[in-house]
Amino acid sequence: MLRLRNSILSHLLSTSAASPVWPLHRHLSAAAAAVSPRPSFAVEKYLIDTCGLTQAQALKAATKISHVNCPSKPDAVIAFLAGLGLSSADVAAVVARDPKFLCADVERTLDPVVLELNGLGISRSEVARLASLAPDKFRSRCIVSKLQYYLPLFGSTERLLRALNHSANLLSSSLEKVVKPNVAFLQECGLGACDIVSMSNSVRWILGSKPEHVWAMATRAEAVGVPRGSGMFKEAMQAVAFLSEKEIAIKMEQLKNMLKWSDAEVGIAVRKYPLLLVRSKDGLQGKSEFLTSEVGLEPAYIAHRPALLCYSLQGRIRPRYYVLKFLKVKGLVHQGRDYYSTVMISEKFFMERFICPHKQAAPHLAEDYAAACRGEVPTRFRFT
Repeated sequence: MLRLRNSILSHLLSTSAASPVWPLHRHLSAAAAAVSPRPSFAVEKYLIDTCGLTQAQALKAATKISHVNCPSKPDAVIAFLAGLGLSSADVAAVVARDPKFLCADVERTLDPVVLELNGLGISRSEVARLASLAPDKFRSRCIVSKLQYYLPLFGSTERLLRALNHSANLLSSSLEKVVKPNVAFLQECGLGACDIVSMSNSVRWILGSKPEHVWAMATRAEAVGVPRGSGMFKEAMQAVAFLSEKEIAIKMEQLKNMLKWSDAEVGIAVRKYPLLLVRSKDGLQGKSEFLTSEVGLEPAYIAHRPALLCYSLQGRIRPRYYVLKFLKVKGLVHQGRDYYSTVMISEKFFMERFICPHKQAAPHLAEDYAAACRGEVPTRFRFT
């Protein structure tokens, strides 16, 4: 044994002496390399081969988890997601959206989160949707306390998940500093939980925005003549949510000129139907011209009944006018029948009151009404 060791050492020394560019330490390094080290973990390759990311996605994601040096934790996370019922495509989407999810601790974080969410009445399939919607929030145990607050407010997990699909800031905003003060303020304005949830679907930032922004929005709503606590305050808040004071003033002036209203009339109309402020100019113009020129309504009459302007000209305003006019000409309804009430009732009641009772006297009425709703004007509806 001693002879063999001395022989190897003599060989290395003689070789290094014969070749000055190959010093002894390089011989020793080469000898060490003969025992192959454990291969390094190729993050990008793992993201493509195991997680299903595209090369572009993997290249971007790899920069965020470059510290990962073995697949044990990512493998456990992928198994966890699969156990929730996520498909391969869903897993790829989660990883692409939040690469750091692969670094989460399954035993200490993810599994406990699932158990606590189940304890709140959230099913496993709903937990899976939540993980897909907000993976970066899901890997933090504080998500449980936030959902514990939101569930009673939204009334069901399904409604909450729909909101989270559009408003991820619900989970990133502070409950104590932002969300709870906003909810309390809106309740002080007379809005109930259903109103708040409904408004958060159209003004998606409202619960997670700085409270001062919500207060300013309420001030603008009051400025258009809708007081806090009134039945139209929610609509007024929605109407002014994306408008500055200057933009509101411009909209009011446009309504006045376009619909031939006085200052008082435009104020009445907006108070009764604040969403006039966000209706398209062309749409309002067309409805106004039809109601005044063809139906014969006065601008002042429309100002006191602005809800007329919220319906579709083609799908409701015009077809119902044609039906009512046809029935009056044929003597099938009283001449004094009010057009406004005819427009305001639901489609079901309209059919029951104005179409179905006249099947024998006007057998083509239902067919003609359907054609009018498609934008056609049937011959039987032409009286000139």
